Amino acid sequence: MTALNLNALTENASRLGMRLQETLSEHTRDLSLRGSGSAYLDNTEEKVKNIGKQLDSNSDREKLEAMKRLIALISKGRNVSEFFAQVVKNVASHNLEIRKLVYIYLLRYAEQEPDLALLSINTFQKDLSDPNPLIRAMALRVLSGIQVPMIGSIVMLAIKKCAADISPYVRKAAALAIPKLHNLDSSHQPELINVLSTLLRDQSPLSVGSVAIAFEAVCPTRLDLLHQHYRRLCRTLVDMDEWGQVDLMNLLVRYARVMLPRPSPAPDAEGASAVEDVDSDLRLLVTSSEPLFQSSNPAVVLAVARVFYYLAPPSDLPKIVPPLLRLLHVSPEVERVVLTNLALTSTALSKVLAQSYTRFLVRADDSQQVKKDKVRLLRAIVTPDNYPSLLREFICYADDADDELVADSIHGIGYIARVVPEATAQCLTALMSFIQSKHDVIVTNAVLVLKSLVQTRLQQQQNAIAYGGLPAHSFSPLEIIARLARRLDEIRHPKARACVLWLVGQYAASPAGSDAPNGAVHVGPENIAQWAPDVLRKTARSFAQETSAVKLQILALAAKLLVLSPADRTIALLNRYVFSLARYDLNYDVRDRGRTLSALLAGVHGNLFGDGDDTPEVVGGVILRHEQVRMVLFEGKASPGEDQAKDDDDHGRFGSLAAITGKWAGADSFLPDWLEEGTDAALRDTEADMPHAPAYTSQSSGARSLDPAARGSPVVLTPTGAASPTRSFAKQQAAKTAYMDLDRFYEDAEETDDTDESESDDSDEEESESGEDVDSSGDDEDEDDHDDDEKQDSGDGHGTQSTTTR
Repeated sequence: MTALNLNALTENASRLGMRLQETLSEHTRDLSLRGSGSAYLDNTEEKVKNIGKQLDSNSDREKLEAMKRLIALISKGRNVSEFFAQVVKNVASHNLEIRKLVYIYLLRYAEQEPDLALLSINTFQKDLSDPNPLIRAMALRVLSGIQVPMIGSIVMLAIKKCAADISPYVRKAAALAIPKLHNLDSSHQPELINVLSTLLRDQSPLSVGSVAIAFEAVCPTRLDLLHQHYRRLCRTLVDMDEWGQVDLMNLLVRYARVMLPRPSPAPDAEGASAVEDVDSDLRLLVTSSEPLFQSSNPAVVLAVARVFYYLAPPSDLPKIVPPLLRLLHVSPEVERVVLTNLALTSTALSKVLAQSYTRFLVRADDSQQVKKDKVRLLRAIVTPDNYPSLLREFICYADDADDELVADSIHGIGYIARVVPEATAQCLTALMSFIQSKHDVIVTNAVLVLKSLVQTRLQQQQNAIAYGGLPAHSFSPLEIIARLARRLDEIRHPKARACVLWLVGQYAASPAGSDAPNGAVHVGPENIAQWAPDVLRKTARSFAQETSAVKLQILALAAKLLVLSPADRTIALLNRYVFSLARYDLNYDVRDRGRTLSALLAGVHGNLFGDGDDTPEVVGGVILRHEQVRMVLFEGKASPGEDQAKDDDDHGRFGSLAAITGKWAGADSFLPDWLEEGTDAALRDTEADMPHAPAYTSQSSGARSLDPAARGSPVVLTPTGAASPTRSFAKQQAAKTAYMDLDRFYEDAEETDDTDESESDDSDEEESESGEDVDSSGDDEDEDDHDDDEKQDSGDGHGTQSTTTR
């Protein structure tokens, strides 16, 4: 018997030890080292096979370990949907940690296994009434994540229930479930709009951001629902979470563009200057979002900058520059986004950005797109003060290994020559030095820039008096073209060769009144520069090997030279050769251009193709004279222009994904144009905006409304001629408004104290006299106390005397 008892005690002790060890490990697992969590990521095949047994175990510890391994496998991208049925059985577990992980698993695979997920709908609906708000929110998330149209009504009821929940976290989950149900079944849109109207009245800042997301997804055009909530939402911006601030500001920007009037400058009384006329509601949004410039989240800072860029008056626009410059050192990704958006504002904020141009200088470790954005910014902020530094930077960038950076920097040099007239000579010197480079990229881009600068230079020469004359050491346009023509064989890029040929043909006419430079005798055809016929000769030899763009320019050059010197036999033979080759070219554009120009030159040279058998048929039509043909070929050329940033409204491109990708995406909010007159401001008035009555008025009215029985019984005696409490109170109220400094306040306080003391002395004397009268009447009453008739007479006399006293 003793042995049996001992065995039972030993067995019970071992069981108790195991239970204690399991309980201890269960409650102390949070105290373990963080590094131990990485063990769940090392899942061998044996451990994966053991997950099913752990999920079917009765131990919460094993279930929790199995769920952690499943979540780790999901994070590594492995498909673990095979355990869905076993995981669903644990959805009603009493362990909170297990239920959280089960909900995470179901959120991942509920769409793939909707039939199995439907088996747990009753559990999800029951969890909507769980005391823990986290469980209620996760149950709604899973329920709305089951993409089965037949449960749309159930999800709708769950959303309505959670929208009225006391926890703001659950209301936030209800707002996030609204877009899911709208995508699942759009027939519930009217009910969802009613739920959104309820959530918009929520006073908690936690759920407002999610409501903004749901509003954009369900009813983005129903901006009239925001009228009564606009001002409260503006004041709530500072208290919201970071990503909620971004979503709400984007929504309010769109509301302001549709419902509020555009800020416009209004002349003052004298008409000398302009005062900005900004609507009060628009100013409220701008001022409420301005403190968020100090946010540590770059998305919030960019959203506030978007508010200022599209809504603020021009005087407040420079405020966005310092916060955006602060973001340049956060990370390379943020720097890329900020530079792209700053490039959009470079036209409106060029003067402000020019003061910080050193922040945009290219570094060796910058990415290709960052370099491109920086060069674009540097081009936009060129001023007469900083152009020497920026010109040196662009010349240095031309030696970079990145071809796109080289092209952008050379075009930047040309831009400096345009916007800063006194820098033209230096820019031409740099570009001419680039022509001698051995790299095709440098030579090609230098030629492309020189093509436009030559026209600008000729215009400057024509207006030399207006510009005060050109520097003596500057290159002349014809000298630039001559140097390009001599190096034509070294220029191999088709577009660059076409530019040189266009320049040669357009400016091949020799200057009037001068035979040749340096007094030399002019050699060659009359009215044509010496180098022009030789260019035609070289290109005619290689006509068959040129690209289509170059062939078109060769034909144009031949026609222009023939118009300038129709009597020269060599030029006529070159034209016949070139047009004959073009007549049988494989490209139809070249053939059409050859036929057009040959017909146009009929009035200049009647026998262009000679008398051979290959003479084309004579086509009837109008034959232009020599002067008319020259006007067609030389006049009416478009003036050179550089790419300029558009000043027009870009409809919300700033701060959107379209600024980065160049294409509008679904998440971008397209901003409409401003309205000439906004909606009535009374639509946004609420009870909170109504003016309140003064405090003392409400107190006095409240005192009058009290029951007379509840008032104090003592009677206040007010002598005749004394100041009443009401007048004293009015005097104090009037005196309060006159205090402008502390010294005056103390002086008035001393005078008031003296006046109160004198009044109190007078009142004490009167009260003492009245007290003596009352005492005498009391003595008479005591003497006649034993006589009933005298007592009645004494009572009557006392009543008369007290009445007189009152």
